[in-house]
Amino acid sequence: MTLPAPTYDLVLLLDTLAEEQARAKIVADARAAIEAQGELLRYDEWGERPLTYPIEKKSSAEYHLLQFHAPSSDLLGGLDRTLRITDGVLRFRIIKLAPGVPDAPDMRSPAATARRVEPESQPESTPAPAPADETPVAELA
Repeated sequence: MTLPAPTYDLVLLLDTLAEEQARAKIVADARAAIEAQGELLRYDEWGERPLTYPIEKKSSAEYHLLQFHAPSSDLLGGLDRTLRITDGVLRFRIIKLAPGVPDAPDMRSPAATARRVEPESQPESTPAPAPADETPVAELA
């Protein structure tokens, strides 16, 4: 019985000052390498986001998440070697996911995230506030 290939997350932080074509080529090359030797499960483009601290004097980066199965360490070594020497890559991280780890959050649209946080509606049992020109009954007694 063969075990399924481990699942990995590759998070890329790309230099926003690099040309759009160069950033697209970095992502396309990473995807091609993964698809040639493994199985790409998910690709999310998270867009430009501020960095917690400056990296190479940059305050923001373009984030990408690639989730994949890698049957051998050859793929991981190749990705690591290529991304280390590629201009335009500020940082990258390859993480092996433990079984049962939940899916990555949808980070693509801040508005969608904000909508999930907002309460849907107030319950009907909540009393309406008293109008400004009326004195509450408790104060009249």
